[in-house]
Amino acid sequence: MPQRPTRVLIVDDHPMVAEGIQSILESFDDIEVVGSLTNGQEAVTQVPVLKPDVVLMDLNMPGLGGLSATEIIREEAPETRILILSMHDSPEYISTALSHGALGYVLKDVPTDEIKMAIDAVMDGKRYLCTGAEGSLKPKESGDREALTGREQTILLQLAQGKSNKEVARDLDISVRTVETHRKNIKRKLGISSTAGLTRYALEHGVLQGSAGF
Repeated sequence: MPQRPTRVLIVDDHPMVAEGIQSILESFDDIEVVGSLTNGQEAVTQVPVLKPDVVLMDLNMPGLGGLSATEIIREEAPETRILILSMHDSPEYISTALSHGALGYVLKDVPTDEIKMAIDAVMDGKRYLCTGAEGSLKPKESGDREALTGREQTILLQLAQGKSNKEVARDLDISVRTVETHRKNIKRKLGISSTAGLTRYALEHGVLQGSAGF
């Protein structure tokens, strides 16, 4: 039985770029482009409808940008892989995108077949950085711990204050399952296995001291 094609959603506010990528991807038999959107808010709304396997996400777009959209989509549709397609090659952009849940980062000037390679890689659950992105990230990543996203920092603060998963879910208006997923990710990123360890980390790094503004 033939394998179904990989469903790809393009999110980019530059029509010529989006059309170019779409025509490239449509030349592959094992890829189906399910839509082309122009901003992050449309992506958040349409992902549950279009059910893409991979979202090719631009970073700088009007309204809701690519980073925020990536974080929301990963929270609401965790099985969807996000692949950032950007012209920015600075380490800050790349590491921030990865910390927000993107599985890969590809620069817009890569050869056509590399976009396809990136899609195949993230479909296999692998992280993919194009050569330019990997090169700019290497010096910064050595020995660095994966950064917490803004949402994870908020949840860490609440957990460190002794709140239960249910209380955090109610306060942030998200599901208990989503809180549990964030909690696991926080522990993995910080290399901490217990709730007491999370509280200690929060105290040592000033997270609780800064809670007055929350």
